[in-house]
Amino acid sequence: QVQLVESGGGLVQAGGSLRLSCAASGLTVTIYNMAWYRQASGKEREFVAAISWGPGSPTFASSVKGRFTISRDSARNTVYLQMNSLKPEDSAIYYCYAGRFGNDYWGQGTQVTVSS
Repeated sequence: QVQLVESGGGLVQAGGSLRLSCAASGLTVTIYNMAWYRQASGKEREFVAAISWGPGSPTFASSVKGRFTISRDSARNTVYLQMNSLKPEDSAIYYCYAGRFGNDYWGQGTQVTVSS
């Protein structure tokens, strides 16, 4: 059974930083495309960042490029989203995603709130 468990969300002031973690079980993060999405209140879920299976090539939404980084730890089977220079518009529920082999998995989400 696949589980993706996010953690690390919280309340932070604008300009601050947070690191989100996505601990995976039932799959190996290095052979899945792993990503972070977010959904703000009243808005659709949107792509934030991804790290490809294999070489781990990162991609980012234009709105977070230069401020966020994505990484993975194969020993911990965990994917991270480092978020710096946070803005109020980054406030959302952040979801971890894993996809490949025709399968898609989502975590339950972690709330990030950035105060101005």
